[in-house]
Amino acid sequence: MTNLYVEITVQEELNEHWAAYFDGLRLEIGSNGSTCLAGEIADQPALHALLERIRDLNLHLVSVQVKPVLLKGN
Repeated sequence: MTNLYVEITVQEELNEHWAAYFDGLRLEIGSNGSTCLAGEIADQPALHALLERIRDLNLHLVSVQVKPVLLKGN
């Protein structure tokens, strides 16, 4: 099974209390006030759910990077 490592950048600055809303992804604030949400997620449906949350909050999507992560034992 393969998890995904994602880095999703939004234009707005989000503080740490939003981490739980985004399934515990790390929130890293950029020098320009943008926020990068980074971490592992289960699969493509989980990615789409995160993107829907971003849309529902009317956040401005800057970039999405996705990389496969091989789980131990594979």
